[in-house]
Amino acid sequence: MRRRLPTSHAGAGAALAGGAPAGAGPADGKRPGPDRGSLLVRLDEKFSPYLYVSPFFLLFFGFGLFPIGYTLYVSLHEWQLISESPDDWVGLGNYARLISDEYFWNALFNTLSIWVLSTVPQLLLALGLAHLLNIRLRARTAFRMGVVLPNVASVAAVGIIFTQLFGRDFGLVNWALDLVGIGPVDWQAGRASSHAVISVMVIWRWTGYNALIYLAAMQTVPRERYEAALTEGASGFQMFRHITIPSLRPVIVFTVIISTIQGLQLFAEPLLFDPTPGGVTGGSDRQFQTLTVYLYEQGFREFDFGYAATIAWVMFLIIIVAAAVNYLITRRIRSSD
Repeated sequence: MRRRLPTSHAGAGAALAGGAPAGAGPADGKRPGPDRGSLLVRLDEKFSPYLYVSPFFLLFFGFGLFPIGYTLYVSLHEWQLISESPDDWVGLGNYARLISDEYFWNALFNTLSIWVLSTVPQLLLALGLAHLLNIRLRARTAFRMGVVLPNVASVAAVGIIFTQLFGRDFGLVNWALDLVGIGPVDWQAGRASSHAVISVMVIWRWTGYNALIYLAAMQTVPRERYEAALTEGASGFQMFRHITIPSLRPVIVFTVIISTIQGLQLFAEPLLFDPTPGGVTGGSDRQFQTLTVYLYEQGFREFDFGYAATIAWVMFLIIIVAAAVNYLITRRIRSSD
C-alpha cells in the first residue's frame, strides 16, 4: 500500500522538478519587474553610437557650419571693422559691387591662369612618376618616401627659397640663364613670368603627393591584365596607355578636382613672392594677385569685412560648381564602364 506525501512535501517535490505550484509567487509577494540590466544594454546599444560621433558634429557646427552661415550674414552688410556702425544692411549690394570690380576679375584671371599652368604639368608629371615607382626598382621605398618630402616642407620656406632662386639680381636661375647668353629676367615684374614661377612652386610641392595617390591606384589594377597584354606582344607604353590610364580615370578626375580646389585657395605662394614687405597686392600692378590674396587685402588691410565675406562666398560657390562637375564626370565614367 503506497503512502501519500504530505502537501508541503508534494509542493517541494514539484519545485525540485522545475515547476511551481499553482498560485505560487515571490516570497515577498511583489510581482517581478523589468530587468534593469537588459534595459541599460538596450539604451546603450541605441544611443551610444550617436554619443561617440557627436564630438565631430559639435566641432563641425562650431568651426565649420556656423562660420559659413555667419560669413553669409556678414556679406549682406556693410561691415567695416573701424566704423561706428559696422553692420548696416546692404542686401546684395556687395555682390553687385563685386560684379563691377576689375580687381576681382583680375584676381580671378590670375588664379585660373596659375591653376592651369600648375595643374596640367603637375598631374602629368605625377602620373609618369607613379608609373616609374610602380615598376621594380632598387630602393623603391626610399624613392616613394622621397617624393612626398616637398609636401612636408613648410610652405613659407618653399616660398622664400624660390623667391631667392628667381631673384632678379642675385638669383640662381638668372645666373644660369646668363651662362647661355640670356639676360636677367625680372620674374616678379611680368604677369607671365610671375605666373610661371608660382606655378613651379606649386608643381614642386604637390607632384609627389599626387604621384602617391596614382601609385596606390595603380597597385589595384589586376596583374592578369598586364600579363595577358604581354602575351599578345603589347609594349610598355601600350599597356600604360590602354590599361593603366583607363583604370585610373576616376582617380584622375578626383585629383583634378582637388587640384582645382587647392588652386582656387592659393595664398601663401603669391603672398611670399610679393617683393614688397608685407605687400598683399600681388606685385606693383597686381599681376599675380590671387582671389585669396585679394580677400586678405580687403579684410585685413582695408578692414572691409563685408566685401571680404562676399569674395569668400563667391569662392565657395565656385568650389561647389567644381564639386558638382566632379560628381557628373565620375557618374558618367562609371555608367560607361
